[in-house]
Amino acid sequence: MNPIFLSLVLVSAAVWDVQDTVALAAEATHKQAIQPGEQLTYDISWAFITAGTAVMAVHDAGTDGDLSQVKLLTTAQSRPAITKFFPVDNRVESLLDLTTLFPEHLTFRRREGKKKEDIEYAFHQKEGTVTVLKGGLTETLDMPTGTQDVISCLYYARSELSLQPGSSLTMNVYHDKKNRKVEARVEEIETIDGPWGEVETARVLVIMPFQGLFLNQGNIRVWFTNDERRIPVRMKAKVIIGSIVADLVDGWQASSPTQ
Repeated sequence: MNPIFLSLVLVSAAVWDVQDTVALAAEATHKQAIQPGEQLTYDISWAFITAGTAVMAVHDAGTDGDLSQVKLLTTAQSRPAITKFFPVDNRVESLLDLTTLFPEHLTFRRREGKKKEDIEYAFHQKEGTVTVLKGGLTETLDMPTGTQDVISCLYYARSELSLQPGSSLTMNVYHDKKNRKVEARVEEIETIDGPWGEVETARVLVIMPFQGLFLNQGNIRVWFTNDERRIPVRMKAKVIIGSIVADLVDGWQASSPTQ
């Protein structure tokens, strides 16, 4: 079991070269869902047990030439009761180009049980390659232009996925030296309750053609708020035994009907 499954979600395809007017309009849309300073905290439960906590944060990373960048930081730690048996302390950082929403660099510090692993990816989007540093070895491999990583894909979906029921998007996610096709389908608009209150959401089914990075067995469902922020308030995935649920507990609150 791994409480950070939420960082591997979703969806969409992209084109590298676009006209300036289209790029400016797209960037404005992106900023609605990707805001520096945002920090979302989730309780991760398994079999009615709160197993851990995950935090997803967006930090301003300044500029690189004319490009605006943000750092997407996701961390996950197991609760003390779980740590005694299976400690988890993971940290994933993704450097994202705000104009294209393509990742430029990712580092993954993985600590799960007795397993310790550090992975680093440098994405060369225009060249269609990725440089991988893992286990002291470096190699450069092919990838499609517009490829996402396991963190950036969620933020890309928040900005680009149509939340109309029946909508569908696919994208390439680079993971474990392989290019993986992932599809997301908007199932329906659903009002749900949780620690955030009552909110109207779009329920999205993520079609996973492989076992995910975080031990999910098959598909994942994500509930996005049906507004310009598209906050993922709940995520659910099957694991080997039962399922894991991530519920937002801090960082956002639904507006009251009078607001």
